[in-house]
Amino acid sequence: MSEATATPAAAAPDTIRVEHVSKRFGAVQALGDVSLYLRPGEVLGLIGDNGAGKSTLVKILTGFHKPDSGMIYVDGNEVQLKSVSYARSLGIDTVFQDLALVPGMSVYHNMFLNREVVSGWGPLAFLRNREMKQRSRAYLEDIGIRLPSLDTQVASLSGGQRQAIAIARSTHSDARIILLDEPLAAMGAREGALIIELIQELKQRGDVSMIVIAHNYVHVLELCDRINLLRNGRIEFDKRTVDTSVEELTGIVANEYRVKRS
Repeated sequence: MSEATATPAAAAPDTIRVEHVSKRFGAVQALGDVSLYLRPGEVLGLIGDNGAGKSTLVKILTGFHKPDSGMIYVDGNEVQLKSVSYARSLGIDTVFQDLALVPGMSVYHNMFLNREVVSGWGPLAFLRNREMKQRSRAYLEDIGIRLPSLDTQVASLSGGQRQAIAIARSTHSDARIILLDEPLAAMGAREGALIIELIQELKQRGDVSMIVIAHNYVHVLELCDRINLLRNGRIEFDKRTVDTSVEELTGIVANEYRVKRS
């Protein structure tokens, strides 16, 4: 009797796969031929000079821009990200630098912005504030964020606390893929530490995949599993963080600058 040969289980498909995506705005070629992938539970760092096309790529993945060419796959299925709401229905959400929070509203009202919990219908509908507050507290505590009061207006919070609220809102609106556009920009050490800890907490849970756009290579190496460099409209560098260093990343960018100057 022949020995049975075990067939290994098929590997899980990439959470997102981008193949040969391009985007032009008039005479400006923002993206030339971009291909990248994001694995389940992975944190991918996306680096590149200003104007390299990082934000354009994120806006394509979040459904804000439509690519001129190329294909996008989510969980192995080809998709047309025709709108932001459709991308969100697939579990893709973005936290931009401006955060899309309303400064004059409370923490819990911002947590449920545009998806408020109501009773009744039409002109007789009313907000279920107590339920939204309780759920917001549970959401924030679930990822280790504690605030003195959820009635506090967002305007009075620090930059790190605001960023944490925006990330918590994404994770508890069924987002499985979170795109973070410069989450540590213009933050002090204490505020930055709060966001680093939050991203690491989400990474350890393993149920969310993230793309983090950042300029600080130390932060990228600390937070991410893998790094992509977007340059000249293409991904020109793809390495695991354990296989590279600040010196290598700095050297690549510095060499490009010297070539442009020569």
